[in-house]
Amino acid sequence: MTVDYVDAGEAIDQGDLSGKHGTAPPVVEGVTYERILEARSEPENWLTYYGAYNGQRFSPLDQINTENVKRIGPAWVFQAGTSGMIAGASTYAFEAAPIVVDGIMFVSGWDGWVWALNAATGNEIWRYKHATPYDVSLCCGNVNRGVAVAKGKVFSVTPNAHLIALDASTGKKVWDRTYGDVRAGESATCAPLIVKNMVIVGSSGGEFGVRGHLDAFDLDSGEHQWRCYMVPKPGEPGSDTWPDGEAWTRGGGNCWLTGTFDPETNLLYWGTGNPAPDFDGEVREGDNLYTDSIVAVDADAGEIRWHYQCTPHDVWDYDSISECILFEHEGRKLLGHFDKNGYFFVVDRTDGELVRITPFVDRIDWGNITRDGKVTPSRYPEKEGEPVHFFPGPAGAKEWTHAAYSPETELFYVPVQDVGATATRRRREFKESIPYWGAGVQVDIDDMTGYVSAFDANGDEKWRWRGELPMCASVLATGGGLVFAGEPTGFYNALDARTGEHLWRFQCGSGHHSSPVTYGVDGRQFIAVPVGWGGWAEGFLPGMLGAGHGSALIVFALPE
Repeated sequence: MTVDYVDAGEAIDQGDLSGKHGTAPPVVEGVTYERILEARSEPENWLTYYGAYNGQRFSPLDQINTENVKRIGPAWVFQAGTSGMIAGASTYAFEAAPIVVDGIMFVSGWDGWVWALNAATGNEIWRYKHATPYDVSLCCGNVNRGVAVAKGKVFSVTPNAHLIALDASTGKKVWDRTYGDVRAGESATCAPLIVKNMVIVGSSGGEFGVRGHLDAFDLDSGEHQWRCYMVPKPGEPGSDTWPDGEAWTRGGGNCWLTGTFDPETNLLYWGTGNPAPDFDGEVREGDNLYTDSIVAVDADAGEIRWHYQCTPHDVWDYDSISECILFEHEGRKLLGHFDKNGYFFVVDRTDGELVRITPFVDRIDWGNITRDGKVTPSRYPEKEGEPVHFFPGPAGAKEWTHAAYSPETELFYVPVQDVGATATRRRREFKESIPYWGAGVQVDIDDMTGYVSAFDANGDEKWRWRGELPMCASVLATGGGLVFAGEPTGFYNALDARTGEHLWRFQCGSGHHSSPVTYGVDGRQFIAVPVGWGGWAEGFLPGMLGAGHGSALIVFALPE
């Protein structure tokens, strides 16, 4: 599909005066792979999606701490606005994790927006708008989860499955590559990951019956390096977990969230999405590899080295796309993963061996997973037209929003959604670009709760802080002994990382469904919180579909 695109410079020529087109200092020129490897040695910056390759969402910054956090307040606010060709009040959400390099912030929004801001003041330097066709098929909201930066460029994906490289100083487009077929229902939402001289991105669109994949592009030229499909074709390892016929060609397994990377193993760790159709398992008998799995992909070859499947033959929409947190415990190189199915998995990241599995939400009745990993389903949409209620619902006990891990406390912090749903199976014949769910789904609008829980590496819960509603935003851990967590009600909270004691709260005016970060400029620590409720709200909290929407980046700090 060919469309015309507009970069920052072209926008001026066409009379678009909606934004500024200034020049940022060349701070990204010095961001190399070697520098990202040591990202946590410069805590004043947030150089990559999770803060570092390990996915821990932890910063050693400690100027804001348990003693003074009650004094922080807004330092500046950036209003992103709601303009855009396909933005709608019920679809878009501000879900991005900002990137900060030496006082300059880069952040993406819905509808193909990318901004460069002064990280100390919030002043806009430049903005880029990618022209997106009106008829792009989007499963679960008009969203984008962030950018990557390296060697003078800012990288972002677009709703219509392009990977673009922008000049980090001017916002002008350097190159543009298509890596998904929008006609088939493919799209893109993930933040890119820089590894060596490559930009790694995953595809979205499993609800439309596409075949998920992970792709690598040359950072400098945009040349395609490799593609790793997450549903094997006949004859490939894992193909025997699919029925004969064409089910594998539309099997899902999309990599729609950013993975992590271990330079010692040279492996990318990525979570994969649900099989398609989501709820009708009769048309795809078998375990359906490598859907709902943690996969380890060789960074150079683009080939799967090992996998661990969290929910074989998923008929609940339990994508395993959540973060893969890398940590060490008792001399082992491990990976922690909080899955939508309600279980906390710890595996050996060198070979995928299961080390430990523990439930992290109170209500799980879809089935049971024993300590040795055996899965026994008990409640699922089995018969045509017969409603079945189960916990957790299809948004999961934790949706895509991220947990964090503090190497100082050696605790994981997870935002929990305790919400059920009813699914009624409905057979649907596959048609390209048409939703391929296989059921009607109604998420509960009452009898729900949410909390932030702290777990150790053995799966023992150390504390729990209850919110008013399911917790639908990523948490952030800091060296100041704090855990930050946003609520759907608009409140942003600081908790004591060791005890869970509630220390501070601020009403942001709109619900939280993003990934906040922390950074420093001229010795002052900031907490940056994208605020804007929306996306697939009917999946995790349908009672708040009409809530205040919002589209602001609110940045907190101690008084000067």
